Amino acid sequence: MQFLTSLVLAAFVGYAGAWYLGVIEGNFALLLLLATVITGIYWLAERFVFLPQRQKAAAQLEAETAQRRAELAKMGIDKVDTDIGEARDKLLMQPWWLDWTAGLFPVIVVVFILRSFLFEPFKIPSGSMIPTLHIGDLILVNKFHYGIRLPVANTKLTEGTPVQRGDVMVFRYPPKPSVDYIKRVVGVPGDEVAYLNKSSASTASPCPPKPCPTFLTSRPCATSNTTARPWGPSRTRPSRMTIALRSYPVRIPLLAVTIATTPLKA
Repeated sequence: MQFLTSLVLAAFVGYAGAWYLGVIEGNFALLLLLATVITGIYWLAERFVFLPQRQKAAAQLEAETAQRRAELAKMGIDKVDTDIGEARDKLLMQPWWLDWTAGLFPVIVVVFILRSFLFEPFKIPSGSMIPTLHIGDLILVNKFHYGIRLPVANTKLTEGTPVQRGDVMVFRYPPKPSVDYIKRVVGVPGDEVAYLNKSSASTASPCPPKPCPTFLTSRPCATSNTTARPWGPSRTRPSRMTIALRSYPVRIPLLAVTIATTPLKA
């Protein structure tokens, strides 16, 4: 078991090292699931196999010591300098390979449950959410608000609360699932969203008759049946290349809804 455990631990270290060096694209959810399953197996083996064996060996040592003392007492030897406390403690002590597996299982399973079903920490990587969220900010995401999902398989178990406009959501970038995107919801299924005058507009509800923030533009919202919000802190008009990049249909992965955008005129 020592050799097998050494191979398992070496595999975990190798995977984490290759992920850190950028050799492979890691999956922390999968790594945490495997760690939970493997340490759980060791924990069950320790509880129902290895620990009873050690307890049996310690009890046998005590029985042999008591028998020896009885035999010496029959011979008239009453004082015996035999202390089995240290030997008994060594027999009951967990070996290192169980200490690094079964001993870590309670901590790993708590982290797995919290991260997979309740809350997960994220760090803001870019300034796309300024001024709401800044680069380097740490946020704690509620993972059961929109429904509980199975880890790794990502199968939805409960429906949860429907997505609403204005919610800040974290979702996986479809071409590269290891990358997490943190964005604000500007449209839900059935909405028509357009990018006009440096603002995103949705036809879902009427727009209040007031100018948009001055750091973007002083013009009022385009129509009375749209809602608009600032789109980034830029002071300059987007270039032709930027407009071209924003003119194709995009998809919100978490909502599975296509949102068509309208390019600005040069």
